[in-house]
Formats: sequence, structure tokens, C-alpha cells
Amino acid sequence: METYMPKSNNINNQIVKLAFPNIISNFSIPLLGAVDTALMGRLETVHFVGAVGIGGVIFSFIYWGFGFLRMATTGLTAQAYGDNNPYGDNNPTECGLLLQRSLSIALIGSLLLLCLQWVLVDLSLALIETSPEVDQLARTYFHIRIYAAPATLCLHAFHGVFLGLQNATYPMFLTIVVNVINIVLNLVFVNKLGMKVEGVALATVIAQYVGLTLAIVLFLFHYKHILTTWEIRKILAFSKLKRFLIISNDIFIRTLCLVFSFAYFTAKSAELSDTYLAINTILLQYINLMSYAIDGFAFAAESMVGKYKGAKNAFYLKSTIRQIFLWAFLFGGAIMFVFLLFGENLLHFFTDKPNLIHQTKSYLIWIIAAPVINVAAYIWDGVYLGATESKVLRNSMIVSMLIFLCAVHLLTIYGNHGLWCAYTLLLVTRGLLLTALAPMHLLIKNRMYD
Repeated sequence: METYMPKSNNINNQIVKLAFPNIISNFSIPLLGAVDTALMGRLETVHFVGAVGIGGVIFSFIYWGFGFLRMATTGLTAQAYGDNNPYGDNNPTECGLLLQRSLSIALIGSLLLLCLQWVLVDLSLALIETSPEVDQLARTYFHIRIYAAPATLCLHAFHGVFLGLQNATYPMFLTIVVNVINIVLNLVFVNKLGMKVEGVALATVIAQYVGLTLAIVLFLFHYKHILTTWEIRKILAFSKLKRFLIISNDIFIRTLCLVFSFAYFTAKSAELSDTYLAINTILLQYINLMSYAIDGFAFAAESMVGKYKGAKNAFYLKSTIRQIFLWAFLFGGAIMFVFLLFGENLLHFFTDKPNLIHQTKSYLIWIIAAPVINVAAYIWDGVYLGATESKVLRNSMIVSMLIFLCAVHLLTIYGNHGLWCAYTLLLVTRGLLLTALAPMHLLIKNRMYD
């Protein structure tokens, strides 16, 4: 096999081409959450903010749980794309079959969610201790937004295939369009029509179906050629489907542990008081803005690491990992600087209540430190996903979650600062474990590709 010797500028050009569209599209996701929080934060009580915050956590559990539809599809599609050649699309048939498998699972999964919606909301709210007012509003939000499930899960599949095919532009376009429509409808429904949590939920449902329609159009326009067969036998080929499901199962467990940790953080916030729930809901918007931005580089890692693993080229693989970490730490440092300078000013965007702003300021130190502290966890996620080393992600997340749960019980005697310390420890532990395991599962294992 010919050896392809990478040039650093070539690696960097690919990172920029993939990462920055993902950063732009990812940035619009928490922006939507920020607008939701800002709209609810201007209503008459803090109950509306808490209800949307808890509703968002429940859907994070659900949709992040199905995140394997994007993550597994990205890694496997990227490996098929790079099969035997770092620059060529040598296995278009397998790329098309991966989309078909992913969409099939998305449709089955969304049907189950719709059928089980009452069980899901009852169980979720039973696990989160909150006031009766917040509970009722969260139920209203949930039972409307759940009807976006088929569109949302199918969009996961399309995003995974586009990223695996090294195309970050289409996911960026789709995400921006969906979130702009969502934000506009939020403003219309809440500010013009006087709706409250039901308006925010309905806007999301409409926007998701618009996004799915656009995804289908874009795919047929550019990638229709990879749909070379509709044979059920090939779509459900046992060995291929088994690999997809094994990786998906690992990612599902990893994601479930991650989202459970975030949900537990929110539940503990609610236990402290409705005010602390509102404070932490606002602060988590900062975390979301930061994490989704840095995840642009993690998404680039998924695409590029998958491609070079499929190409069996360890030299490019290692160079990609090194350069992406450099970019991510520089970007994280820039975000830290922004939070340091403007963190207090941003609070006025989320709420106009002076007392809530004053209390929230005390916890900004955790937000300022997060962009650099959390980089390793985010980027290693992308690297391991691209390499489809899903068992490592699963096991490291389980250990991190257990450490986080212990830390919560030990540190909540210090109130909300203790809760934020435990949250930070969760991300630090993930990053350290994945760093320690990388030589064994990525570098040594891929020496066969040199």
C-alpha cells in the first residue's frame, strides 16, 4: 500500500474545513436553549424557567440516548469512505447502507417513544424533585415536544452520514435553518401570541420537520448515487448490522451515563430550591455554548480519524489527533477569555431579575474555568468515536459517573459550589481516563497501519 505522508498544513486545512462549519452549527444549538431560557426568564415566575430546564433535561436523556444514530453512523461511514484510500470514496454502497440502517432504527425508536411517552414523563418527573407548579408545566412542554421525535432521530442519521462523508457544510446549513426557524417561532408564539411553555415546545416540533425535509432534499441532490441497493438482505446483513448495534449499544450506555449525570445535577439543583434550579439552568447555558463550540473540533476528529482508520494510515491518524488538540485548546482559551470579560454582562440576557443575577454571579468562576478544563473530555470523545473504540468510551464514562455521584454526596454540604465542583470533577475524570487509555487503544493498536 502506498504511504501518504501528511503535511501539517494539509491536516490543518481539513480541520478548518470540518471544524468551523460544525462550530457554527453547534453554536446555534445552545443559542436556541438560551433564547428559550431568556423568554421564560421574563415571565412572571421562575417556574417557567425551571419547567423548560427540566423538560430540556428529559429530552436530553431521550435524544442523547439515541445519539448513537449520529455517532456510530459518522465513524462507520467515515471508515467506509476512507477504505484503502485517504482521499477517495471507495465504498459508496456501504455508506448508503449505513444510512438505511440508521434511518430504520430511528423510525422504530421514535415510534416506541411516542407509544411510551406517558411512562417516560411520569418516570422522569418522579426522579426529579420539584414544585407542583414546575411539574405541571414540564408535563405540558413534554407532551407537545415529543411529537418531534421521528424528525429529530432521522436527522441524527442524516447528520452522521454527511459528517462521515467529510461534509460539514450540510449539517451546518440544516442546524442553522432549524434553529433560526425555531427561534423565530418561539418569539412569535410567546411574545406575539401569548403562549408560554407550550409555544416553545410547538416551535421545536415544527422546526424539526422542516429540517428533516431539507435533509432529504440535500441528500437526494448530492448523494443519491450511494443508494445503490434497497435489498433488505443487504441492509440487514447480520455481520454489518451486528457491528453497528454493538457500537451503538456501547455509545448508548456511555451517553445514558453522561445524560444521567447531567440530569442528576439538575435534580440536585432542584432539591436545593427553585432559585438554585433557575441559577444553574442559566449557568448551564454557558456550558452548552462552550461545549457545543469546542465539539466542532470533536466532530472533525470523528470524520478524520474514521477516514484514516479506514485508510489504514496511522501516520495521518496520529497527526490529526495532535493538531486537533492544539486547535481545541487554543479555542478553549479564547472562550475562557470571553467568559472572563463578559460573563457577568451575559447574565442580563438570560433574566431581568436583579436578585437572580446577583446570586448567579457567585458561581461564574466554575464557568470561566470550564473551557480549558473540559477540552480533553470533548476531543477524546470525537477521536474514540471516529475510531469506533466504543467500549473504551463506555467504560470510562461509567467510572466517571460513579466518581461524580460520590462527589455529589460528599460535596453538597458546601451547597451549590459543592455541586459545581462535582460537575467539574466529572469532566476532568473523563478527560484523564481517555488520555491514559489512548496509547493502548489508539496508537499501539494502529501500528499495523504504518
